[in-house]
Amino acid sequence: MRKIVVCLLILLPFYTKAQNQEIENTVKTFFEGFHAKDTTKIKSVCHDKMLLQSIMEGKKGTKLEEEKASEFIKSFAAFPKDLKFEEKILSYKVQIDGMMAHAWTPYEFYINDKLSHSGVNSFTLYFENNQWKIVHIIDTRRKK
Repeated sequence: MRKIVVCLLILLPFYTKAQNQEIENTVKTFFEGFHAKDTTKIKSVCHDKMLLQSIMEGKKGTKLEEEKASEFIKSFAAFPKDLKFEEKILSYKVQIDGMMAHAWTPYEFYINDKLSHSGVNSFTLYFENNQWKIVHIIDTRRKK
């Protein structure tokens, strides 16, 4: 019995690291699609009922904005072809409880290589059909 407990204690960190990596990979896939304006790739990691919210911080105060996933996906068609944007993720902090996970990702957002704003993304994910799906994204946006 003691050997089993010792083995479990040794293997648990590896299992946890693998789960954390799955969450990070889901978020990375989202941003790969985002940067490539590839809505199919974005949809592959997002739940049908995904909700997007942003907390805008500015000189006139703070406001909460909400966007439907369908509106977010449609917005890619309106982007000019020569528009370059990149959201640089600075770090990942992942927490998991059963079939739910959370990823906290500070970022800097660049438009045509110029810093536009920064903040943090908060991703909530749900494990469904053997895959992590993003069900909620809320971010903060601060101009530099």
